[in-house]
Amino acid sequence: MAGFYSAIEKSAGLLDVTASPEVVRPVLAAFEDELPQAVIAFRVATNAKHEGDFDARFTLPKEVDPYEVALSKGLMEKPEHPIGTLLSDLQQLCPIDSYGIDFGVTSGFKKIWVYFPAGEHETLERLTSLPSMPASLAENLDFFTRYGMADKVDVIGIDYRSRTMNAYLRAPAECYEQETVLAMHRDIGLPSPSEQMFNFCAKAFGIYTTHNWDSPDIERISYGVKTENPMAYFARLGTKIEHFVKSVPYGVDDPKMVYAAVTSSGEEYYKLQSYYRWRSVSRLNAAYIAARDKV
Repeated sequence: MAGFYSAIEKSAGLLDVTASPEVVRPVLAAFEDELPQAVIAFRVATNAKHEGDFDARFTLPKEVDPYEVALSKGLMEKPEHPIGTLLSDLQQLCPIDSYGIDFGVTSGFKKIWVYFPAGEHETLERLTSLPSMPASLAENLDFFTRYGMADKVDVIGIDYRSRTMNAYLRAPAECYEQETVLAMHRDIGLPSPSEQMFNFCAKAFGIYTTHNWDSPDIERISYGVKTENPMAYFARLGTKIEHFVKSVPYGVDDPKMVYAAVTSSGEEYYKLQSYYRWRSVSRLNAAYIAARDKV
């Protein structure tokens, strides 16, 4: 745990972000027994919303309920909102391979990921049957079906801080072609992507959409790429982000993840993920984090 905390401090410092011991140490202590076996990653984002914070994330075995641990250790308060029952509903409906959590070094516990077993995709038809799911998932079922994504859900992300939900989807190859990307954005009312975004999407392996409980619309669509050189995709990312990408000392030879996101407001930004520990003794969800190597 001490080594992980030191890595968080040093990595956040590359962005001029100071990790708060009062925020970080309780999260690490709550899951200390699982850290030796976890896949561990750091993430930065290029938009203003994420400026001043730095995210760390790690995986957990399915025997550990991250929501119950977070509540019992005081990492979050129980929300009076449908999001508070979403994880338990998923646990009752779906076979689960493992979990992941995400926390900010200044903002604290944020998100839980639910990873389904490799090769056992969930379907949106089953997931939308849950009363705790955002209605926008069901409202857009025709969209997902039209583009061949409705039957291949690999991961669900539950963001307790933002009160949003992410569906990570396996999409057919044509979904990354410029014409189809443009059509998908048009269908859900998102602005046309930039040329940089089109070039990025051509190399993507997966798509995820973001939903909230207050709107029938898809809030955001994102595309993921696995690469060893994130800078190959961009002319510039901003001085601090570039410094982080070029200087972070952990997982130098490991793949990096880059996500390109477009929001309903038209904002276009990128998230970059670097690994402190890429492999673990147990399989956990490394297959998905590795961009499902078999794709």
